Amino acid sequence: MPNDTTRKGGWVKTDPRIFVLDVCIFQGPMTQAFMEKNPSICRTIEIRGDQTLEELHLAIFKAFNRKEEHMYEFQLNGDGPMDPKADRYVLPTELDMDYGGEKPAGTVLQTVGSLDLKKDDIFGYWFDFGDDWFHQINVQEIKPKPGRGKYPRITDRVGASPPQYADWD
Repeated sequence: MPNDTTRKGGWVKTDPRIFVLDVCIFQGPMTQAFMEKNPSICRTIEIRGDQTLEELHLAIFKAFNRKEEHMYEFQLNGDGPMDPKADRYVLPTELDMDYGGEKPAGTVLQTVGSLDLKKDDIFGYWFDFGDDWFHQINVQEIKPKPGRGKYPRITDRVGASPPQYADWD
């Protein structure tokens, strides 16, 4: 269970739980040959409940060997990617932008533990709003206490990492 702790004059939630997440690419600019060689492209990431969605993004970025940063957001409680009813967690600079839809639920500075995630929940991660890399994130397990070591951490890889920019030639 999360605890309140004072740090640097402000209140923060400490949450020792570990969220075990399977992050799978299900859409993006990949060649047919690459997809045939890699029918499943997933990474397992463990992250503490008191770490942010921004830290999860950085772990995903590293897990898929990406080189160039782009905008991204997380989508929760929706019925698939780009569901206008999903709760969107965006970059802080995008919080007050009006795109004609619902206001975002929050920013990527939100902690993973504050999202009320449960085992078997599914949520989305959209990276690069031009190339549209869509990922499905499955909550595999929530452990009550962390093991030794640094978090977030990548614990499993299935399939090769696709090039961030496909060579269509």
